[in-house]
Amino acid sequence: MKPTVEYKIIDKRLGNEIPLPHYATEGAAGMDLRACIDQPQVLHPGQTVLIGTGIAIWLRDPGYVGIVVPRSGLGYKHGIVLGNLVGVIDSDYQGEIKVPLWNRTDKPYTIEVGERIAQYLVMPVVHPMLVEVADFSATSRRGEGGFGSTGAK
Repeated sequence: MKPTVEYKIIDKRLGNEIPLPHYATEGAAGMDLRACIDQPQVLHPGQTVLIGTGIAIWLRDPGYVGIVVPRSGLGYKHGIVLGNLVGVIDSDYQGEIKVPLWNRTDKPYTIEVGERIAQYLVMPVVHPMLVEVADFSATSRRGEGGFGSTGAK
């Protein structure tokens, strides 16, 4: 059974001139979030701006989290990614989802009204109980080795 979540429209253009977030295909993991801005906005090289999406989504259940991730096309073709790289929207947050867009290139980019700017995923969350130990059991390969410690190429 699919979980249900509540949403509230913040910008009245959403669902009218600007499409509501939806899954583009049956296999899509995320819903596109769109720029709910009053006019096109230039994002200058190195600049980060916070863009409203016109929607608030209340997950309610602490067993889920909303994850905001960049759109691969914007990142690859135009160098536009999220200023925080990945956004975490907690289950008890009820405000508008806003997306910090960062232009990591040396060219200006214009964000258009209603443009798809990020994706919103709903993922399960596990809240483990932390248990303090004096030491960990040894592992056969890794131990305390960090980056590149497995020798895998």
